[in-house]
Amino acid sequence: MKEKNKDKNKNKNKRSLQEDWRLIRRSLGILNKLMPHFWFYQIACTLTETFFPYFGLYMSAQMVNELAGVCDYRRLALMAGITVGGGFLLSMTTKLLQSRRELCEEHTFYRHEAYLADAQSRFKYEHLENPDVTLWRSKILAGVNATGAGLLVVKWQVGYFLGNVLGVIFSVFLIISMFTMTAAGEFRGVLAFVNSPASAGIVLFLILADAFVSVKISGACACRQRKALGRLAWDNTHYSAFSRLWGADMAIFNLNRIVVEETYKYQMKFGWVREVERTAIKYNTLSLLLDAALNVVIFLFVAVRAFIGAFGIGSFILYQGAVKRFIASASGIARQIGQLRQNNVDLVSLYDYLDLPNDMYQGSLAVEKRDDIDYEIEFRDVSFRYPRTETWALRHVNMKFKIGDKLAIVGENGSGKTTFIKLLCRLYDPTEGKILLNGIDISRYRQEEYLALFSVVFQDYAVFGFPLGENVAVSLKYDEKRVRDCLLRAGLGEKLERLERNAEGKNVLKLAIGRGYDSQGIDLSGGELQKTALARALYKDAPFVVLDEPTAALDPIAEAEVYENFNRLVAEKTAVFISHRLSSCRFCDSIAVFDKGQLIQQGPHDLLVADEKGKYSQLWNAQAQYYHDENQRTASAVSSK
Repeated sequence: MKEKNKDKNKNKNKRSLQEDWRLIRRSLGILNKLMPHFWFYQIACTLTETFFPYFGLYMSAQMVNELAGVCDYRRLALMAGITVGGGFLLSMTTKLLQSRRELCEEHTFYRHEAYLADAQSRFKYEHLENPDVTLWRSKILAGVNATGAGLLVVKWQVGYFLGNVLGVIFSVFLIISMFTMTAAGEFRGVLAFVNSPASAGIVLFLILADAFVSVKISGACACRQRKALGRLAWDNTHYSAFSRLWGADMAIFNLNRIVVEETYKYQMKFGWVREVERTAIKYNTLSLLLDAALNVVIFLFVAVRAFIGAFGIGSFILYQGAVKRFIASASGIARQIGQLRQNNVDLVSLYDYLDLPNDMYQGSLAVEKRDDIDYEIEFRDVSFRYPRTETWALRHVNMKFKIGDKLAIVGENGSGKTTFIKLLCRLYDPTEGKILLNGIDISRYRQEEYLALFSVVFQDYAVFGFPLGENVAVSLKYDEKRVRDCLLRAGLGEKLERLERNAEGKNVLKLAIGRGYDSQGIDLSGGELQKTALARALYKDAPFVVLDEPTAALDPIAEAEVYENFNRLVAEKTAVFISHRLSSCRFCDSIAVFDKGQLIQQGPHDLLVADEKGKYSQLWNAQAQYYHDENQRTASAVSSK
């Protein structure tokens, strides 16, 4: 039984090492994609960087031996030339390789975050709305920003590891002769013992023992420091939240007080700085004491052998330096192995995140390219509930609409309006029932081709601090004339004219939105940002255009004007409007009324208002007292235009 348990433990350890290597190997592959050619330059650079000091140490020792011996000046001059010339070539080669390596790893942090963003684009949409997944991603990024946890630690530590492995190899090559070279002649007492193979064996044993202890010390120190630094990531997450509290609120409420107090509280609560420093002092002190004792032994051993003529005084310098480098490199290997194995915890978390399953059926049918863009959407007995909940968000929805239809979707908060849009765009699949495009289940179409049919402006639309043209086209390359046309159609003509007058000859489309990343950026109001998002929907030129309450923050007049203008802009397309203000949707061909996840009414405005017992009439009458006057002003404002 004991033997079986031993075998199981051995297999477990073996699997653990294999798993560690598998994780690191995958990270090396990812890093190679993020930074092409980096590992080639890293290995070459590490080779020259590590070899350079050993070359200088060896040549210096040979020159000292020559000076202390025969002192052939021509031989000495040759050695000096090799030392200077070789050192110069190694130095220049190293600098060239370092510059190439730095070019490969430029903007590593941004590439890492871009890699996560690219991976998320393939996630199942429910993962992006899952708060646990959002927190998961925040912790990954916090770890990266705090300690480089995950891929970046592999990049750094593998480089150090390669350097230390080469250091051990070069050191062994230089010091091996220290144990084989003995002095000629007969000696007695201590001198005879030092000159014997036994003393060499003892010194070799002490060197290996010190290296082994240093390995253990470095490994333990690395593990403890790693655990302490792991808490830094969460501290940074909290602190980053504090650091965003700037602006008018900071001045009016004197928020800097709580920022300082909260920051100090978290620093004192976790105390990771003190723990890291205490760990370093504890282990480094022990390591220094052992190294000092070994250095005394090595010094006496080498000095006595040099005194009796086993080798020259230059070799004395060589062996002293080489032994120190051997121990330092061996300790470094242990430190890197310890940190890499600890870092694998972060790699597991990263890979589990990247490997989140997407079990949505991926269809293979191409969406029919129709010249008449004649498409029909049908919801056939569709019901849906979100993951991790038993509550139905939609129940038994049946609806049809075709190209050119103008459909308004109204209802109270939580009635299922936005859920309807998410299903329409196939961000989720129905729990029950089907959604059909021209009679075919939308799940059978290729996802990217189906999504290309829709331009959606959500309530929480995104406008980035990128150039204006890139925001509209969602691309680095775009048709400037078409972008300008879309901005004009979205109602930003006057703004563009003002910007161009003040741009001093600069292309307005190439100016960033906002000044967060560019001091020359342009400032847009909330309404202008919303019109920029509408211009983006126009630029895509999709058959279906959906506005999911993007104007909720605007007043009733501005909102009605936006919807009326946009209705004219998408006259030939299918438009779906969601608004919490019923007065803004009167121009639509049909209005769908949702209540508690069910489609309870559908028809034109006048017909729905006439049904006094219906939900729409109740909502209309409830809102009418608040916007009656605004409706009159809206009508006159729209008619005047």
